[in-house]
Amino acid sequence: MTLKTLSRWGAAALLASTLSTPALAAMGNTASTYGLLPTDVASAQALSLFNTQASALYYNPAYLTRDSRGELTIGLLHGEQELRATSQGNPNGGAAPVIRDGDVLNDTPSQQQIIALKTDLTNITKFDHPLYFAIIAGVEKFGEEMLAFKSTTAEEGQFFNYGRQPLFLNLGGGTELMNGITAGASAHISLRSQATLVASADLAGNTQYEKLNVAAKPVIRPVLSMNFEWGKVFCGHNDGCGILGDLETAIAFRGHTQARTSVESNITIPGTVPSPGITLLIDTLDSYQPDIFSAGLLYHFSDNFRVALAVEQQNWQDLEEKLAKDTIKDQANVELKNIVVPRIGAEWKVNKSIILTAGAAWQESPLESIQTPDVNYLDSDKAIFGVGGSWIIQNPPILAYPLRLDFGYQFQKLDKRDFELTTTRPGVTNPYEVVTADGEANVFSGAVTIKF
Repeated sequence: MTLKTLSRWGAAALLASTLSTPALAAMGNTASTYGLLPTDVASAQALSLFNTQASALYYNPAYLTRDSRGELTIGLLHGEQELRATSQGNPNGGAAPVIRDGDVLNDTPSQQQIIALKTDLTNITKFDHPLYFAIIAGVEKFGEEMLAFKSTTAEEGQFFNYGRQPLFLNLGGGTELMNGITAGASAHISLRSQATLVASADLAGNTQYEKLNVAAKPVIRPVLSMNFEWGKVFCGHNDGCGILGDLETAIAFRGHTQARTSVESNITIPGTVPSPGITLLIDTLDSYQPDIFSAGLLYHFSDNFRVALAVEQQNWQDLEEKLAKDTIKDQANVELKNIVVPRIGAEWKVNKSIILTAGAAWQESPLESIQTPDVNYLDSDKAIFGVGGSWIIQNPPILAYPLRLDFGYQFQKLDKRDFELTTTRPGVTNPYEVVTADGEANVFSGAVTIKF
Protein backbone atom coordinates (compact mmCIF):
# COMPACT_ATOMS: atom_id res chain seq x y z
CA MET A 1 0.00 0.00 0.00
CA THR A 2 2.91 2.34 0.67
CA LEU A 3 4.20 1.98 -2.88
CA LYS A 4 0.70 2.57 -4.22
CA THR A 5 0.44 5.80 -2.23
CA LEU A 6 3.85 6.94 -3.41
CA SER A 7 3.07 6.27 -7.07
CA ARG A 8 -0.20 8.12 -6.70
CA TRP A 9 1.69 11.19 -5.52
CA GLY A 10 4.32 10.81 -8.21
CA ALA A 11 1.59 10.81 -10.84
CA ALA A 12 -0.03 13.84 -9.23
CA ALA A 13 3.22 15.76 -9.37
CA LEU A 14 3.73 14.84 -13.02
CA LEU A 15 0.21 16.00 -13.87
CA ALA A 16 0.74 19.27 -12.03
CA SER A 17 3.93 19.95 -13.93
CA THR A 18 2.35 19.35 -17.33
CA LEU A 19 -0.21 22.06 -16.62
CA SER A 20 2.54 24.60 -17.17
CA THR A 21 3.96 23.32 -20.44
CA PRO A 22 2.77 23.21 -24.03
CA ALA A 23 3.91 19.88 -25.41
CA LEU A 24 3.50 17.43 -28.22
CA ALA A 25 2.14 13.89 -28.10
CA ALA A 26 4.80 12.15 -30.23
CA MET A 27 8.24 12.73 -31.71
CA GLY A 28 8.22 15.30 -34.50
CA ASN A 29 5.87 18.25 -34.91
CA THR A 30 3.27 19.63 -37.31
CA ALA A 31 5.75 21.78 -39.23
CA SER A 32 8.19 18.93 -39.91
CA THR A 33 5.63 16.11 -40.30
CA TYR A 34 3.04 17.81 -42.52
CA GLY A 35 3.92 21.45 -43.19
CA LEU A 36 2.56 24.73 -41.81
CA LEU A 37 0.63 26.57 -44.54
CA PRO A 38 -1.13 25.07 -47.61
CA THR A 39 1.82 25.68 -49.95
CA ASP A 40 4.07 23.69 -47.61
CA VAL A 41 1.50 20.89 -47.36
CA ALA A 42 0.79 20.79 -51.11
CA SER A 43 4.46 20.76 -52.16
CA ALA A 44 5.43 18.12 -49.55
CA GLN A 45 7.64 20.92 -48.11
CA ALA A 46 9.76 21.03 -51.29
CA LEU A 47 8.77 24.68 -51.84
CA SER A 48 8.95 25.60 -48.16
CA LEU A 49 12.47 26.98 -48.59
CA PHE A 50 11.13 29.24 -51.36
CA ASN A 51 7.74 30.25 -49.95
CA THR A 52 7.24 34.02 -49.76
CA GLN A 53 4.51 33.63 -47.12
CA ALA A 54 5.05 33.90 -43.37
CA SER A 55 5.80 30.18 -42.95
CA ALA A 56 9.23 31.00 -44.42
CA LEU A 57 9.97 32.13 -40.87
CA TYR A 58 10.24 28.47 -39.85
CA TYR A 59 11.84 26.94 -42.96
CA ASN A 60 13.92 29.77 -44.47
CA PRO A 61 13.51 33.21 -42.83
CA ALA A 62 15.83 34.73 -45.45
CA TYR A 63 13.00 34.32 -47.99
CA LEU A 64 10.79 36.78 -46.11
CA THR A 65 12.59 39.47 -48.13
CA ARG A 66 11.22 38.25 -51.47
CA ASP A 67 7.85 39.97 -51.02
CA SER A 68 8.02 43.50 -49.64
CA ARG A 69 4.32 43.58 -48.74
CA GLY A 70 3.06 42.82 -45.27
CA GLU A 71 0.58 40.03 -44.71
CA LEU A 72 -1.81 38.62 -42.16
CA THR A 73 -2.62 34.91 -42.50
CA ILE A 74 -5.14 32.73 -40.71
CA GLY A 75 -4.93 29.02 -41.49
CA LEU A 76 -6.47 25.70 -40.47
CA LEU A 77 -4.85 22.26 -40.73
CA HIS A 78 -6.62 18.93 -40.26
CA GLY A 79 -4.50 15.76 -40.24
CA GLU A 80 -6.52 12.54 -40.27
CA GLN A 81 -4.28 9.52 -39.67
CA GLU A 82 -4.99 5.83 -39.31
CA LEU A 83 -1.95 4.05 -37.90
CA ARG A 84 -2.27 0.29 -37.56
CA ALA A 85 -0.51 -2.60 -35.81
CA THR A 86 -1.71 -5.95 -37.20
CA SER A 87 -0.93 -8.89 -34.93
CA GLN A 88 1.10 -11.78 -36.41
CA GLY A 89 0.72 -13.82 -33.23
CA ASN A 90 3.11 -15.04 -30.56
CA PRO A 91 6.38 -16.26 -32.14
CA ASN A 92 6.99 -18.56 -29.15
CA GLY A 93 3.96 -20.68 -29.94
CA GLY A 94 1.61 -19.42 -27.26
CA ALA A 95 -1.46 -17.30 -27.73
CA ALA A 96 -0.86 -13.62 -28.45
CA PRO A 97 -2.06 -11.45 -25.58
CA VAL A 98 -5.25 -9.48 -26.19
CA ILE A 99 -3.91 -6.00 -25.49
CA ARG A 100 -5.62 -3.84 -28.12
CA ASP A 101 -9.06 -3.28 -29.55
CA GLY A 102 -8.65 -3.94 -33.27
CA ASP A 103 -5.67 -3.07 -35.45
CA VAL A 104 -5.90 0.72 -35.26
CA LEU A 105 -3.50 2.19 -32.69
CA ASN A 106 -3.91 5.87 -33.50
CA ASP A 107 -6.69 7.65 -35.36
CA THR A 108 -6.80 10.86 -33.31
CA PRO A 109 -6.74 13.81 -35.72
CA SER A 110 -4.43 16.80 -35.54
CA GLN A 111 -6.44 20.02 -35.89
CA GLN A 112 -4.32 23.12 -35.75
CA GLN A 113 -5.24 26.77 -36.10
CA ILE A 114 -2.40 28.94 -37.36
CA ILE A 115 -2.04 32.71 -37.34
CA ALA A 116 0.90 34.55 -38.88
CA LEU A 117 1.92 38.16 -39.34
CA LYS A 118 4.68 39.58 -41.52
CA THR A 119 5.67 43.25 -41.87
CA ASP A 120 8.50 45.57 -42.94
CA LEU A 121 10.09 47.36 -39.97
CA THR A 122 12.06 49.82 -42.11
CA ASN A 123 9.87 52.79 -41.11
CA ILE A 124 10.64 52.41 -37.40
CA THR A 125 14.42 52.55 -37.94
CA LYS A 126 16.76 55.33 -39.08
CA PHE A 127 18.15 53.14 -41.85
CA ASP A 128 16.78 52.97 -45.37
CA HIS A 129 17.32 49.23 -45.52
CA PRO A 130 14.44 46.71 -45.56
CA LEU A 131 14.13 44.64 -42.41
CA TYR A 132 11.31 42.12 -42.29
CA PHE A 133 9.78 40.72 -39.11
CA ALA A 134 7.30 37.85 -38.76
CA ILE A 135 5.63 35.79 -36.08
CA ILE A 136 3.69 32.56 -36.48
CA ALA A 137 1.75 30.65 -33.84
CA GLY A 138 -0.46 27.58 -33.84
CA VAL A 139 -2.86 26.02 -31.31
CA GLU A 140 -4.36 22.51 -31.46
CA LYS A 141 -8.06 21.65 -31.80
CA PHE A 142 -8.59 24.85 -33.79
CA GLY A 143 -7.50 27.03 -30.89
CA GLU A 144 -9.01 25.12 -27.96
CA GLU A 145 -6.14 22.90 -26.76
CA MET A 146 -2.81 24.15 -25.44
CA LEU A 147 -1.86 21.04 -23.47
CA ALA A 148 -1.25 17.43 -24.50
CA PHE A 149 1.60 15.70 -22.74
CA LYS A 150 2.07 11.95 -23.03
CA SER A 151 5.10 9.91 -22.08
CA THR A 152 4.35 6.26 -21.50
CA THR A 153 5.24 2.64 -21.95
CA ALA A 154 2.86 0.70 -24.20
CA GLU A 155 2.28 -3.05 -24.20
CA GLU A 156 0.24 -2.74 -27.40
CA GLY A 157 2.86 -0.59 -29.21
CA GLN A 158 2.94 3.12 -30.03
CA PHE A 159 3.92 5.07 -33.13
CA PHE A 160 7.13 7.04 -32.93
CA ASN A 161 6.50 10.06 -35.14
CA TYR A 162 2.82 11.08 -35.18
CA GLY A 163 0.81 13.13 -32.72
CA ARG A 164 -0.81 16.45 -31.90
CA GLN A 165 1.05 19.70 -31.30
CA PRO A 166 -0.90 21.91 -28.90
CA LEU A 167 1.27 25.04 -29.20
CA PHE A 168 3.64 26.28 -31.90
CA LEU A 169 5.49 29.62 -31.67
CA ASN A 170 8.19 31.03 -33.92
CA LEU A 171 9.40 34.62 -34.42
CA GLY A 172 12.23 36.31 -36.28
CA GLY A 173 13.03 38.09 -39.54
CA GLY A 174 15.21 38.51 -42.60
CA THR A 175 17.18 41.15 -44.50
CA GLU A 176 19.36 41.58 -47.58
CA LEU A 177 23.11 41.37 -47.00
CA MET A 178 24.17 42.31 -50.53
CA ASN A 179 22.65 42.22 -53.98
CA GLY A 180 21.27 38.71 -54.48
CA ILE A 181 22.18 37.39 -51.02
CA THR A 182 19.71 37.48 -48.13
CA ALA A 183 19.92 36.09 -44.61
CA GLY A 184 17.39 35.37 -41.90
CA ALA A 185 17.06 34.09 -38.37
CA SER A 186 14.20 33.08 -36.13
CA ALA A 187 13.62 31.43 -32.79
CA HIS A 188 11.43 28.43 -32.02
CA ILE A 189 10.17 28.77 -28.46
CA SER A 190 9.10 25.89 -26.22
CA LEU A 191 8.94 25.36 -22.45
CA ARG A 192 10.56 22.94 -20.04
CA SER A 193 8.61 22.25 -16.84
CA GLN A 194 9.93 21.40 -13.40
CA ALA A 195 7.83 20.43 -10.37
CA THR A 196 8.73 19.73 -6.75
CA LEU A 197 6.31 18.10 -4.31
CA VAL A 198 6.96 17.65 -0.58
CA ALA A 199 4.23 16.05 1.55
CA SER A 200 3.48 13.88 4.55
CA ALA A 201 0.86 11.18 4.07
CA ASP A 202 -0.77 8.30 5.89
CA LEU A 203 -1.35 4.87 4.36
CA ALA A 204 -4.82 5.89 3.23
CA GLY A 205 -3.39 8.68 1.08
CA ASN A 206 -4.45 11.57 3.32
CA THR A 207 -1.83 14.31 3.28
CA GLN A 208 -0.69 17.26 5.32
CA TYR A 209 2.17 19.77 5.35
CA GLU A 210 2.15 19.75 1.52
CA LYS A 211 4.29 22.00 -0.62
CA LEU A 212 4.10 22.03 -4.42
CA ASN A 213 6.26 24.23 -6.65
CA VAL A 214 5.84 24.28 -10.44
CA ALA A 215 8.10 26.28 -12.76
CA ALA A 216 8.49 26.53 -16.50
CA LYS A 217 11.35 28.13 -18.36
CA PRO A 218 11.59 28.95 -22.08
CA VAL A 219 13.79 26.89 -24.34
CA ILE A 220 14.82 28.81 -27.46
CA ARG A 221 16.24 27.06 -30.53
CA PRO A 222 17.53 28.88 -33.62
CA VAL A 223 16.53 28.76 -37.28
CA LEU A 224 19.24 30.24 -39.53
CA SER A 225 19.22 30.53 -43.32
CA MET A 226 20.67 32.19 -46.41
CA ASN A 227 19.25 32.56 -49.93
CA PHE A 228 21.15 33.22 -53.17
CA GLU A 229 19.81 34.66 -56.45
CA TRP A 230 22.76 33.85 -58.68
CA GLY A 231 21.81 36.21 -61.49
CA LYS A 232 22.01 39.17 -59.12
CA VAL A 233 25.20 37.88 -57.49
CA PHE A 234 27.16 37.53 -60.76
CA CYS A 235 25.39 39.92 -63.14
CA GLY A 236 23.83 42.47 -60.83
CA HIS A 237 20.36 41.46 -62.05
CA ASN A 238 18.52 38.33 -63.13
CA ASP A 239 17.49 39.45 -66.63
CA GLY A 240 19.97 38.61 -69.38
CA CYS A 241 22.15 36.45 -67.14
CA GLY A 242 21.36 33.13 -68.84
CA ILE A 243 20.78 30.07 -66.69
CA LEU A 244 22.10 31.82 -63.59
CA GLY A 245 19.34 34.40 -63.85
CA ASP A 246 16.73 31.68 -63.35
CA LEU A 247 18.53 29.85 -60.53
CA GLU A 248 18.20 30.23 -56.76
CA THR A 249 19.60 28.21 -53.90
CA ALA A 250 18.88 28.19 -50.18
CA ILE A 251 20.51 26.67 -47.12
CA ALA A 252 18.99 26.48 -43.64
CA PHE A 253 19.57 25.06 -40.19
CA ARG A 254 16.81 24.30 -37.68
CA GLY A 255 17.96 23.54 -34.15
CA HIS A 256 16.49 20.61 -32.25
CA THR A 257 13.44 21.17 -30.07
CA GLN A 258 11.96 19.06 -27.31
CA ALA A 259 9.20 19.01 -24.70
CA ARG A 260 10.44 17.76 -21.34
CA THR A 261 9.06 17.51 -17.82
CA SER A 262 11.03 16.95 -14.62
CA VAL A 263 9.37 15.99 -11.32
CA GLU A 264 10.89 15.54 -7.86
CA SER A 265 8.55 14.35 -5.12
CA ASN A 266 9.43 13.62 -1.51
CA ILE A 267 6.94 11.69 0.67
CA THR A 268 7.11 10.82 4.36
CA ILE A 269 4.66 8.48 6.13
CA PRO A 270 4.83 8.85 9.93
CA GLY A 271 5.55 5.52 11.55
CA THR A 272 6.32 3.86 8.21
CA VAL A 273 8.58 6.07 6.11
CA PRO A 274 10.27 8.58 8.46
CA SER A 275 12.09 11.76 7.44
CA PRO A 276 13.87 12.39 5.10
CA GLY A 277 11.29 10.18 3.33
CA ILE A 278 11.41 8.58 -0.10
CA THR A 279 12.27 10.72 -3.11
CA LEU A 280 10.81 9.93 -6.53
CA LEU A 281 12.55 11.44 -9.55
CA ILE A 282 10.86 11.59 -12.95
CA ASP A 283 12.53 13.18 -15.97
CA THR A 284 10.79 12.36 -19.21
CA LEU A 285 10.79 13.48 -22.81
CA ASP A 286 7.51 13.67 -24.69
CA SER A 287 8.53 14.99 -28.09
CA TYR A 288 11.66 15.80 -30.05
CA GLN A 289 12.58 17.32 -33.38
CA PRO A 290 16.24 16.79 -34.35
CA ASP A 291 18.72 19.24 -35.77
CA ILE A 292 17.80 19.61 -39.44
CA PHE A 293 20.13 20.84 -42.19
CA SER A 294 18.29 21.80 -45.40
CA ALA A 295 19.44 22.75 -48.89
CA GLY A 296 17.30 23.60 -51.86
CA LEU A 297 17.56 24.54 -55.53
CA LEU A 298 14.87 26.51 -57.35
CA TYR A 299 14.77 26.95 -61.13
CA HIS A 300 12.41 29.34 -62.94
CA PHE A 301 11.58 27.67 -66.27
CA SER A 302 9.47 30.74 -67.07
CA ASP A 303 7.85 33.64 -65.27
CA ASN A 304 4.91 31.35 -64.51
CA PHE A 305 6.52 27.97 -63.77
CA ARG A 306 9.14 27.01 -61.21
CA VAL A 307 10.48 23.71 -59.85
CA ALA A 308 12.27 23.12 -56.54
CA LEU A 309 14.48 20.29 -55.35
CA ALA A 310 15.21 20.11 -51.64
CA VAL A 311 17.04 17.74 -49.35
CA GLU A 312 17.11 17.52 -45.54
CA GLN A 313 19.45 15.77 -43.16
CA GLN A 314 17.70 14.97 -39.89
CA ASN A 315 20.09 14.04 -37.06
CA TRP A 316 17.98 11.59 -35.07
CA GLN A 317 20.95 9.80 -33.52
CA ASP A 318 21.32 12.62 -30.99
CA LEU A 319 18.03 11.49 -29.45
CA GLU A 320 19.52 8.16 -28.30
CA GLU A 321 21.45 9.80 -25.44
CA LYS A 322 18.39 11.76 -24.31
CA LEU A 323 16.19 8.65 -24.25
CA ALA A 324 18.85 6.80 -22.27
CA LYS A 325 18.40 9.41 -19.50
CA ASP A 326 14.59 9.31 -19.69
CA THR A 327 13.27 7.67 -16.51
CA ILE A 328 10.24 6.25 -18.36
CA LYS A 329 11.92 5.10 -21.61
CA ASP A 330 15.50 4.35 -20.57
CA GLN A 331 15.02 0.55 -20.61
CA ALA A 332 13.94 0.65 -24.28
CA ASN A 333 17.53 0.99 -25.59
CA VAL A 334 16.24 2.78 -28.70
CA GLU A 335 18.59 2.70 -31.69
CA LEU A 336 18.18 5.54 -34.20
CA LYS A 337 19.94 6.70 -37.35
CA ASN A 338 20.32 10.00 -39.16
CA ILE A 339 18.23 10.19 -42.32
CA VAL A 340 18.19 12.17 -45.58
CA VAL A 341 14.81 13.28 -46.93
CA PRO A 342 14.58 14.22 -50.66
CA ARG A 343 11.72 16.45 -51.84
CA ILE A 344 10.55 17.79 -55.22
CA GLY A 345 7.84 20.36 -55.90
CA ALA A 346 6.46 22.52 -58.72
CA GLU A 347 4.37 25.68 -58.92
CA TRP A 348 2.45 26.93 -61.97
CA LYS A 349 0.92 30.39 -62.16
CA VAL A 350 -1.98 29.75 -64.50
CA ASN A 351 -2.84 33.46 -64.58
CA LYS A 352 -2.81 36.45 -62.25
CA SER A 353 -5.43 34.83 -60.04
CA ILE A 354 -4.75 31.06 -60.05
CA ILE A 355 -1.65 29.18 -58.80
CA LEU A 356 -1.37 25.37 -58.77
CA THR A 357 1.15 23.46 -56.62
CA ALA A 358 2.24 19.81 -56.37
CA GLY A 359 5.03 17.91 -54.65
CA ALA A 360 6.38 14.58 -53.44
CA ALA A 361 8.89 13.32 -50.88
CA TRP A 362 10.33 10.10 -49.48
CA GLN A 363 11.17 9.77 -45.79
CA GLU A 364 13.03 6.80 -44.39
CA SER A 365 12.28 5.76 -40.83
CA PRO A 366 14.98 6.83 -38.33
CA LEU A 367 14.01 3.95 -36.00
CA GLU A 368 16.40 1.01 -36.41
CA SER A 369 15.27 -1.05 -33.41
CA ILE A 370 12.57 -3.65 -33.98
CA GLN A 371 12.54 -4.25 -30.20
CA THR A 372 12.20 -1.41 -27.68
CA PRO A 373 11.24 -3.13 -24.40
CA ASP A 374 8.14 -1.79 -22.62
CA VAL A 375 8.01 1.34 -24.81
CA ASN A 376 7.47 -0.67 -28.04
CA TYR A 377 7.97 2.05 -30.66
CA LEU A 378 6.65 1.48 -34.19
CA ASP A 379 7.67 3.44 -37.31
CA SER A 380 7.94 2.91 -41.08
CA ASP A 381 9.32 4.45 -44.26
CA LYS A 382 6.74 6.68 -45.93
CA ALA A 383 5.94 8.18 -49.31
CA ILE A 384 4.43 11.68 -49.33
CA PHE A 385 2.36 13.30 -52.10
CA GLY A 386 0.68 16.70 -52.15
CA VAL A 387 -1.43 18.96 -54.37
CA GLY A 388 -2.95 22.38 -53.86
CA GLY A 389 -3.95 25.69 -55.30
CA SER A 390 -4.27 29.40 -54.60
CA TRP A 391 -6.84 31.97 -55.69
CA ILE A 392 -5.75 35.60 -55.54
CA ILE A 393 -8.59 38.13 -55.54
CA GLN A 394 -7.03 41.35 -56.74
CA ASN A 395 -9.92 43.70 -55.82
CA PRO A 396 -12.00 42.03 -53.12
CA PRO A 397 -15.14 43.70 -51.79
CA ILE A 398 -14.62 45.97 -48.76
CA LEU A 399 -10.87 45.26 -48.49
CA ALA A 400 -8.36 47.74 -49.86
CA TYR A 401 -5.73 45.07 -50.54
CA PRO A 402 -5.59 41.74 -52.42
CA LEU A 403 -6.98 38.64 -50.73
CA ARG A 404 -5.36 35.23 -51.16
CA LEU A 405 -7.14 31.91 -50.54
CA ASP A 406 -4.97 28.77 -50.31
CA PHE A 407 -5.81 25.07 -50.14
CA GLY A 408 -3.47 22.10 -49.78
CA TYR A 409 -3.92 18.33 -49.55
CA GLN A 410 -1.28 15.77 -48.61
CA PHE A 411 -1.32 11.98 -48.52
CA GLN A 412 1.23 9.95 -46.58
CA LYS A 413 1.55 6.19 -47.02
CA LEU A 414 3.50 4.18 -44.44
CA ASP A 415 5.15 0.97 -45.62
CA LYS A 416 4.52 -2.30 -43.81
CA ARG A 417 7.20 -3.22 -41.28
CA ASP A 418 7.37 -5.94 -38.61
CA PHE A 419 8.20 -5.25 -34.97
CA GLU A 420 8.65 -7.53 -31.95
CA LEU A 421 6.87 -6.42 -28.78
CA THR A 422 8.89 -7.10 -25.63
CA THR A 423 8.77 -6.29 -21.93
CA THR A 424 11.03 -6.29 -18.89
CA ARG A 425 8.26 -7.70 -16.70
CA PRO A 426 9.31 -10.96 -14.98
CA GLY A 427 7.80 -14.24 -16.13
CA VAL A 428 7.18 -13.14 -19.74
CA THR A 429 8.87 -14.90 -22.67
CA ASN A 430 10.03 -12.29 -25.20
CA PRO A 431 8.97 -11.35 -27.75
CA TYR A 432 5.37 -11.91 -26.66
CA GLU A 433 3.91 -10.69 -29.97
CA VAL A 434 4.95 -9.74 -33.51
CA VAL A 435 3.00 -6.94 -35.19
CA THR A 436 3.06 -5.40 -38.65
CA ALA A 437 2.94 -1.61 -38.58
CA ASP A 438 1.52 0.43 -41.44
CA GLY A 439 -0.96 3.22 -42.06
CA GLU A 440 -1.78 6.38 -43.91
CA ALA A 441 -2.47 10.04 -43.21
CA ASN A 442 -4.69 12.50 -45.07
CA VAL A 443 -3.94 16.17 -44.44
CA PHE A 444 -6.15 19.10 -45.42
CA SER A 445 -4.99 22.69 -45.06
CA GLY A 446 -6.59 26.03 -45.86
CA ALA A 447 -5.57 29.65 -45.31
CA VAL A 448 -6.76 33.18 -45.90
CA THR A 449 -4.12 35.87 -46.41
CA ILE A 450 -4.52 39.63 -46.60
CA LYS A 451 -1.64 41.49 -48.25
CA PHE A 452 -0.98 45.07 -47.23
